[in-house]
Amino acid sequence: MDNQEQNPSGTELEAKLEQLNRFTRRTLTQEEVFLFDVRLCDNEIDRDGERFSLEALEQLKALFVGKTGIFDHDPKGENQTARIYAAELVQEPERVTSAGEVYTFLKGHAYMVRTDANRDLIREIDGGIKKEVSISCAAVSQTCSVCGSDRRKNPCAHRVGQLYGEKRCHVVLSDVTDAYEWSFVAVPAQREAGVTKQFGMETDGERRCKQLEQQLQNRNALLNRVENSLRQEIVRLRFLVEGSAAQDAVSAAVERMSLEELLGFQETLRTKQKHLCQAQLRTPEPQEQNGAFRMG
Repeated sequence: MDNQEQNPSGTELEAKLEQLNRFTRRTLTQEEVFLFDVRLCDNEIDRDGERFSLEALEQLKALFVGKTGIFDHDPKGENQTARIYAAELVQEPERVTSAGEVYTFLKGHAYMVRTDANRDLIREIDGGIKKEVSISCAAVSQTCSVCGSDRRKNPCAHRVGQLYGEKRCHVVLSDVTDAYEWSFVAVPAQREAGVTKQFGMETDGERRCKQLEQQLQNRNALLNRVENSLRQEIVRLRFLVEGSAAQDAVSAAVERMSLEELLGFQETLRTKQKHLCQAQLRTPEPQEQNGAFRMG
């Protein structure tokens, strides 16, 4: 962020006030507002191995006008602190990005209404304490820099951050359809400004596929738990029925059984255990004593 309050000339100030007053219910004066600039994002590869294309920055320039500034991407109404009233792309011709492009960043011109409540925040901005910002937007296209495939529609095998020949794999973000907000954050993804990206909204089909995939994973995890529990039960039952000599052999055998085989084996062992218990509980009938108390 350019963290010094702007001091434009008279003509420039009038133009800025005219721009920001498009978003107010009444005309605000110079004394009522605090003006500052925000470096929102750029075309350099960020900490996540992603970068915005120049086309995407152009789209964001239009989309971010009027967007509100909050804290830590928490969309509560009380977190609204500022608003962008204008935006522009700024190039630094002497600087080249790691992808070989002229370094370009999106600058947002923001304002706050001066109040007793935000007096300390304004001081923190002027003092460079509140500096790093991050944006939230929707980027539909996520292209591999090595092969050009869209990673959302046709995922490739290239890994972000790995070298392939002389190319380091990263993801190029483009086709931006919406900008949601910008936030003051502590640790942004982009080294210069910081970007937190929320990509394009999922279709109903994509969302349903993810739900089904999660349900399948949950089902498989449950089956694994059931099978492991059955294996432990079978080893215990075999030990009770046949003794410790067969325990190790059975422990190895049940690891290769399917769920259906495990259930069948468990039922067999339970039947054997039941018969064994019945045999142990059976007692011989008492023999009749010779003529005891028999009357002749």
